[in-house]
Amino acid sequence: MLTNIIAIIIAFAVAGASGLFIIPMMRKLHFGATIYEEGPAWQKSKNGTPLMGGFMFILGILVSAAVCIGIYRYQHSDVSLTPDNTSLYKVLSGIAFALFNGGIGFVDDYIKSVKKDREGLKPGQKMIAQFIGSALFLAALYLLGDTSTAVHFPFIGDLELWYFYYPLMMLYLVYLTNAVNLTDGVDGLCGSVTVVFAACMLAVFSRMGEGEAAVWAAALAGGCMGFLIWNINPAKIFMGDTGSMFLGGTVCAMGFIFHQHVMLVLAAILYIAEALSVVLQVTYFKITKKKYGEGRRIFKMTPIHHHFEMSGFSENKIVIVFSCIALAGGIAANLMLDH
Repeated sequence: MLTNIIAIIIAFAVAGASGLFIIPMMRKLHFGATIYEEGPAWQKSKNGTPLMGGFMFILGILVSAAVCIGIYRYQHSDVSLTPDNTSLYKVLSGIAFALFNGGIGFVDDYIKSVKKDREGLKPGQKMIAQFIGSALFLAALYLLGDTSTAVHFPFIGDLELWYFYYPLMMLYLVYLTNAVNLTDGVDGLCGSVTVVFAACMLAVFSRMGEGEAAVWAAALAGGCMGFLIWNINPAKIFMGDTGSMFLGGTVCAMGFIFHQHVMLVLAAILYIAEALSVVLQVTYFKITKKKYGEGRRIFKMTPIHHHFEMSGFSENKIVIVFSCIALAGGIAANLMLDH
């Protein structure tokens, strides 16, 4: 427990303090966001806000996890208490997956902010890279002993997917990573929801007895809180795809490293709803355009946080409401562990 508190404090301090030099550096390099016409009109005032703030919590999480996992293993260095190295390797594979996705996001941010290409990476390029990363992550888990191709459903039992498991899980990983990315559209939203998610996973890992994973979750919570010092409305820096893709990889990995697929759906329900709103909007628009000659919409704008924004919700209110929804999902995820 004390190690987790230390992890939160270190990640918070490193992420928060790093804003003192990362924000001026991004301004000097002219790495700023560009707000386009299709967004809410009031968002245009944020044009030029420094981008790639994700480096702040990435740094905080990595430093904190390295220090506190070391402390945890030292505390359990007695032969009878030595943690299983497999759990550590799974955590490291999850961090590597997060960094891989963060790298994809960095390339996307660089193209948008430096090359001034609003599209960034082409959708096909991003998807190919994400599928490669997902395949490598699943391969790492397989080599670490996770050879099961079944998914556990509470109150029902295991559903064996056989050879369908790996392609379905790759789709799951790519969908959820992008869902987290889509949640980053309002000041403080993605960071706040991820703090709630991290707290949920800290409880989950603690109950499972997975100390190193719990330290990782604590570092995630602390890093995001440190970033929020600079990102709450009005934001002084955005996390960019560098940060949101890293968080997407982290969210996915925390559910997958111990084969908790359904639990992850509940813990990540807010992210999933954000991406689902986009899928529903695009699908309905295409169907109605084909049927009536003009496309119709379910929401005023997607992802759904923009619908609420255009309905008169302030950015802070959206953050509070969405974080409460995420908390409800996190509580449900913890209750699911008993079944």
